[in-house]
Amino acid sequence: MNATRATDPSDTTPPVKLAEAGDLVAAAQLLVDFNREYDDPAPEPTWLAGHLSALIAGGDTSVLLVGEPAVGVAVLRFRTSTWSTAAEAYLAEFYVVPQLRGRGIGSAFLSMILDHARQRGATYIDLTTTEADHAARRVYEKHGFDCHEGRGQGPLSLYYELDLD
Repeated sequence: MNATRATDPSDTTPPVKLAEAGDLVAAAQLLVDFNREYDDPAPEPTWLAGHLSALIAGGDTSVLLVGEPAVGVAVLRFRTSTWSTAAEAYLAEFYVVPQLRGRGIGSAFLSMILDHARQRGATYIDLTTTEADHAARRVYEKHGFDCHEGRGQGPLSLYYELDLD
């Protein structure tokens, strides 16, 4: 995936591209900004850029950027399904700079992220967000994500976490 736009010529969505080595400092800075926006700890961007490079080299990670210069970043992690040989994707990070939210960039970016996951063979994608992040939840739900087991028919799906260090 090189720079890509939606097929509608009147579309003003910024281009989306798969990050390469020269893009990783910008991707890392956006991820650090994301964490700082929510007062979460973050490593130094230089370290994170090197770490992203190692993740990409491992073959199970894609980093995508939207805009030139980049105004949003996504990190996708791929794994093989437990129940089949199909690939699954985890949208580990998804961020658009605050001043550009509400303009449709995030929604268009998410569409292209989903296309990229499909191109990599994923038949399923999951993510987590907080209950309080209404804007993100609206974008995800607009694209068909559901927080119920069995896609709307089952009980509310809950996300648990535990630090092991």
